[in-house]
Amino acid sequence: MEPTIVALEPRILVGMRIQTTLSADPSLLWKRFKPRVKTIENRLDTDFYSVHVYEAGTTFETFTPNTLFEKWAAVAVSNMNSIPEDMAVLTLPAGLYAVFVHRGLSSGYAQTAQYIFETWVPTAGYRVDERPHFDIFGADYRLDDPDAVEEIWVPIV
Repeated sequence: MEPTIVALEPRILVGMRIQTTLSADPSLLWKRFKPRVKTIENRLDTDFYSVHVYEAGTTFETFTPNTLFEKWAAVAVSNMNSIPEDMAVLTLPAGLYAVFVHRGLSSGYAQTAQYIFETWVPTAGYRVDERPHFDIFGADYRLDDPDAVEEIWVPIV
């Protein structure tokens, strides 16, 4: 599984966020967010962003299922002119990303992430940067779909 290396331009997201851990259930955030998506103006497309913002200094050698981080459920917008009252803005900064494609059930995501951080990163000549990590998936994405596709964007330098 080889990634595509992409130079991302700054991207404006609008969504909802929570403080959470990998051991917590993220579905509550998405259940709150999805019904409210129609109130977001100036969407660029129909994709959804699942964003993880880690504290500075977080390393994947010390990261555990109980490490606290900020998780966003969001969509990309063209501007910040109209933000729904119960949502916030997150700007993804410009930079290089390694983009991996995960195909299959969400239960296989951990295996894909393990490959990325334990095999690809140590041998690729890049290091993980301290910018947000995010996944992109389409409007029709379902966790229980064996043919589901999502992109995993890992910030690199």
